Amino acid sequence: VLGEKVMFGKKVQGILRTTYIINPEGIIAHVFPKVKVDGHVEEVMGILNQLKSNS
Repeated sequence: VLGEKVMFGKKVQGILRTTYIINPEGIIAHVFPKVKVDGHVEEVMGILNQLKSNS
């Protein structure tokens, strides 16, 4: 995703880390904007397990 972010105290256009979970029907089931690496895998796995138990 392309958008505005701050680098070295200056606003710039750049790539924003974003994760999408897409269900088997091809529909976006969840969006994680402004992704930080630390803890992201656990966060995604939690949502995947939650979505799996709801189906």
